[in-house]
Amino acid sequence: MCFIGFRGHHGYAVDGLKQLPELEVSAISAGCADDLAPLQEKLKGVGRTPPVSNDWRKMLDEVKPEMVCIDGPFDLHAEMCVEAIKRGIHVFCEKPIALSLDDLERVRKEYGRTKGIHLSSMVGLRYDPAFMSAWKQVKKGAVGKVKLITTQKSYGLGKRPDFFKVRSTYGGTIPWVGSHSIDWAYWFSGSKFKSVYARHDNSDNFGLGDMEMSALFMFEMQNGILASGNIDYLRPKAAKTHGDDRVRVAGTDGVIEVIDRKVTLIDKTGERQIEAVADRQIFVDFVRHIQGKSKSLVDAEQTFDLTEACLLARESADTGKIINF
Repeated sequence: MCFIGFRGHHGYAVDGLKQLPELEVSAISAGCADDLAPLQEKLKGVGRTPPVSNDWRKMLDEVKPEMVCIDGPFDLHAEMCVEAIKRGIHVFCEKPIALSLDDLERVRKEYGRTKGIHLSSMVGLRYDPAFMSAWKQVKKGAVGKVKLITTQKSYGLGKRPDFFKVRSTYGGTIPWVGSHSIDWAYWFSGSKFKSVYARHDNSDNFGLGDMEMSALFMFEMQNGILASGNIDYLRPKAAKTHGDDRVRVAGTDGVIEVIDRKVTLIDKTGERQIEAVADRQIFVDFVRHIQGKSKSLVDAEQTFDLTEACLLARESADTGKIINF
């Protein structure tokens, strides 16, 4: 495999390498002017010391990897995906995989022309023990017929690179932070999206240009489930954790919640804690799918659906209009 960039969740791939001794990291490239030293240090920690390439396209042509981890500049995700797919390379890409609907369509068309490629976005919170355990409970009917899903993503602001200040290079807080919440709506509902209404606000953002500090969305899913989410960068520095991630799924027979990485189920028998256990790691899952050893939890269709939902939610927030899929 090869790596292109390390601006987001490349750590999923690095951590997965601990369980994949058979997988060689043949080369890495920043895909931009970023210093690769931090990525090199992380890879060294898992026993990989790959050479560095200054040209990511040349790297793909010369190394001819079987798979690539794409985590470069957000605005180049789509282009990098297209170039990898053209070369028959499996793609593990940071989300969202495109910052515009036109770029998403470019990736979708190239994927449709190329057979045998596994494409997955880095929706790693599906694989968090608490969220995976809650999803399994919902899937086996623990809350009955799902009617309502509410989600939360609250982050500490911290220090943000300059590219976060500009919509064209950041993409927006709904596609970046909100993608996790929107994926929970998609995943827990088991349904495609029907319509969305969203709002976002970039006032009082500490001089961070276009960057939105808060956002809300509400989706109607095709199966009738309603799903909403609140997103913010307002978590105080004194908080014990960087993020406060929550999901609540209400159904005809009960309610299940994830708060503080703990899973609580309330049904006709009462309230109890569900053990939080994950049975797989996202990048290992990606590789095992390619090897034919298991089926990944995330595929290309889901990746395209999620990306479209993020971009249409952003459009709704920009325009104040309800948007139908």
